[in-house]
Amino acid sequence: MADDDWKLPWAGGCRCDRVRFRVTAAPLIGFACHCTGCQRMTASAYSLNLAIPSAGFELVAGEPVIGGLHGPTRHYHCEHCKAWLYTRPEGNDAMINVRVSALDDHMWFVPWIEVFTGEGYPWARTRARHSFVDNPTDVPWEPMVEAYARLGARP
Repeated sequence: MADDDWKLPWAGGCRCDRVRFRVTAAPLIGFACHCTGCQRMTASAYSLNLAIPSAGFELVAGEPVIGGLHGPTRHYHCEHCKAWLYTRPEGNDAMINVRVSALDDHMWFVPWIEVFTGEGYPWARTRARHSFVDNPTDVPWEPMVEAYARLGARP
């Protein structure tokens, strides 16, 4: 499907709007992460994310700071309101994991996969089509991404 099927561009930002961003490329995949780190960062059962090609993400206002994870994988937050906006995963400069709740319009989101369910609450599962006990490394990602491009929830 074409990028216009996604109603791009999308706008987003932190809770206080001091940091704003724009997404101009279709997401690769949408996911829920049930790891204990995401539970602690969100004070909830999981985090909701969209893997966006790095070239399709741009900051348009403000300057986020690194919070949460400060190592090779980094979480970016608003310095003022502390909202978690996105993550740059270790070893993958080609994509950014944007927090779905940071998008201005996010109520359409349905995760395609959920990861680290082995660390999650047994009662907290999503409607994701695919569920993994940990962070899968042996998954054929190309067909999964292609299926999400065709069938994933749209705004």
